[in-house]
Amino acid sequence: MSQFSVVTPLPPVQNLRERVEVALEAAIRSGEMPAGELFSAPALAARFNVSATPVREAMLNLEKLGFVEAVRNKGFRVTTVRDEDVANIVAVRRLLEPPLMRQLAGEIPAQAFAELRETADAIVAGAAQGDLTSYLEADRAFHEAVNAHSDNPRLTSLISQLRKETRLPGLAGMLATEELSISAAEHHELLDLLEAGDGEQAEAVMHRHIGHVIGWWAGRDESES
Repeated sequence: MSQFSVVTPLPPVQNLRERVEVALEAAIRSGEMPAGELFSAPALAARFNVSATPVREAMLNLEKLGFVEAVRNKGFRVTTVRDEDVANIVAVRRLLEPPLMRQLAGEIPAQAFAELRETADAIVAGAAQGDLTSYLEADRAFHEAVNAHSDNPRLTSLISQLRKETRLPGLAGMLATEELSISAAEHHELLDLLEAGDGEQAEAVMHRHIGHVIGWWAGRDESES
């Protein structure tokens, strides 16, 4: 069984099953639990210091996302993510998220930025500390909070679902790298542009930011992207 550290400590969300699921999702999305590896609920439960029940419940939910598949009497195997699937998700996200940033530039209330910057700080801290669970959870919270200022709930719901489905198998190998620090800092850059009302540049930053999924996180040079 592969070793991964992202599961400790459990993130502070609503209940035990959700806490386990957030940590497992982060480990799978980031590649710390690699594709093809088999994990048993009892072994994961021991690592979390919880019973096997919330682990099994979390894994069943992740199975619905296509992140794992059940293996009879053995546990759950992390599914392989195809480059084509990742590229297709990125292509759709680039159609939706960057234009939304252009629309939101100058439209977010001034009083909202203090909390948004705190969340951006948490992303930077997660990257600096090598805590991918905190990094990804803060990243999710940040983008959902920004997008919530849209007047189109169907759009924001679709974006959230696409982000949740986005696998980042190379992210675990980016710990303590300049690229991870740059990606984390882009959240503050985006906020500066949104607050300044610079929609064109906010759109460009989001386009670049999403591109890391098929660039740095996939082990590819982004100089020509």
